[in-house]
Amino acid sequence: MKIITQHIQKWAFAALIPLVLTSCLKDKPFPLYPNNKTATVDYKYAATADSLQEKTYSTYLSANGNYFVQNNAGNTNYNYWPQAHTLDIFTDAFLRTKNDVYKQRMKSLLNGTRVTNGNKYQNEYYDDMEWLALASLRAYEATNDNDYLDAANTLWTDIKTGQNTNQGGGIAWRKSQLDYKNTPANAPAIIFACRLYALKKNDADLTIAKSLYTWLNATLVDPSNGIIWDGINGNHDGQISKNKFTYNQGVYMGAALELYHVTNNADYLADAVRNAKATINDTDISPGGLLKSEGQGDGGLFKGILVRYLTLLIEEPAVSSTDRDAFVKFLKFNAQTLYTKGISRPALFVSPDWKSLPSGTTDLTTQLSGVMMIEAAAALKADGKF
Repeated sequence: MKIITQHIQKWAFAALIPLVLTSCLKDKPFPLYPNNKTATVDYKYAATADSLQEKTYSTYLSANGNYFVQNNAGNTNYNYWPQAHTLDIFTDAFLRTKNDVYKQRMKSLLNGTRVTNGNKYQNEYYDDMEWLALASLRAYEATNDNDYLDAANTLWTDIKTGQNTNQGGGIAWRKSQLDYKNTPANAPAIIFACRLYALKKNDADLTIAKSLYTWLNATLVDPSNGIIWDGINGNHDGQISKNKFTYNQGVYMGAALELYHVTNNADYLADAVRNAKATINDTDISPGGLLKSEGQGDGGLFKGILVRYLTLLIEEPAVSSTDRDAFVKFLKFNAQTLYTKGISRPALFVSPDWKSLPSGTTDLTTQLSGVMMIEAAAALKADGKF
């Protein structure tokens, strides 16, 4: 099988941050949850999720069937980390429908990712591996197929080598830059370590999760409001990058929530709730109550990741009804806005700006965020929360 070269380099993302921020500045705050009168809409989230799943599969699947390509306009580049989130949306659909076609797609993508990545799961980037480890462990729990657990364990063994004392602790972003630490390389590792501990009861995994969380809280959390910053020492100057990306908020609340699950320490849950409340009210992250556009490319995936973990927080019984109602209202507004304004029909492509129809091409990352939002809405509606 011909190996597809990974053309999208992570350093390119760092270079594009100014462009992402510039685009985000266009999202000026507007009245929170505007009460404009609109026609009654029958929100068929499950049916729309089915349609988006099929459109995503048929449009973005590579010619050799091993991976999902960069966009819907003929760019067939391979990028490792969106494959993990594609596996996650297939798991979403399988859990919702129990349709074995999704289970087949899950397994094909796991195998295809390994083949396309040079017959291995390991990667230069610790955060990349964490996304795939999380998706693989979740797929294992959904299917009881040990191939997923084997992949997750293989990845975890490599991920743990990223721990060091540079910047006071934490896991590095990548193997060739061990002195740069960021939220995306640490919060997902905490989530994974907690879930693996819950499954296998290996105390070492819980110890790692607690240690990483202590470092993250001390280093990259804004003490004034609980918002999560992006990273430290990215420019080799020891400075903190205080960019407020949506996915960082999501994985932090996910990390705190998973630690609460395995320790029953209410302080962790309080951290998750504090961050979620700050996130939904932050006019940079959620202007007018709508998650901001972070462009396409890597940024296209960010909102969907936040949605995934905020949904889990909503489903946590220990969250107060007042806080849960606020989180539900926020996600419902985002889901309804995307459903009515951000999805082209009949083409079924998603916009990076959920209050506007897509224009031009749609990246896989952007499409995935939309699928995640609609799958979450379908799940919350089925649970009676929407």
